[in-house]
Amino acid sequence: MCRALVDGVVEEGWAEFARDFGEEADEEELASLVAAEPDRHDWRVLDGALDRLVCTGCGGRLGRGPVGCGPCDLAHGFRYVALEPDRPGVPPGNEHAVRVNVSVVRRPHVTSENELLLRRSALPGLLAGLLPTTEEAQRFAAVARRVPWPERAAAVEELVEEMFRRCREEGSLRAGEE
Repeated sequence: MCRALVDGVVEEGWAEFARDFGEEADEEELASLVAAEPDRHDWRVLDGALDRLVCTGCGGRLGRGPVGCGPCDLAHGFRYVALEPDRPGVPPGNEHAVRVNVSVVRRPHVTSENELLLRRSALPGLLAGLLPTTEEAQRFAAVARRVPWPERAAAVEELVEEMFRRCREEGSLRAGEE
């Protein structure tokens, strides 16, 4: 489910870009143009473009291959020069947090189980417009390092609920986003 959610975030951005570019455009050619100028495009558009390109090193989707695949590692690094304007109604920095979490979830084979759990757990709140405080982020990291595995998922879920409660109380939760 989480994978479909994050792929949908990227696909929506790509579809809108491709539609605006024009129906007559060849999708692979358009993707190549976007990948050649990553700093000129929204991160969702760039990720969508990379999904449409085949890696010359590993044969998979460009940027999603194993660590050590030169072309994928390079494409993954370029992913972070793309534009990331915050969406209306979210705190500054929320879009960066969404982007990082989406990137981690879409490349689960290159991160630790703890990190993946945290990123997957935080993503729905981030998409709803939440942004953890520094203290909340530190508590997430502490849970990932210190709480034994059987209890870790429940502890992370509790932290996410606390973040939602805080945002509801502050009035910073986007309407209809819970």
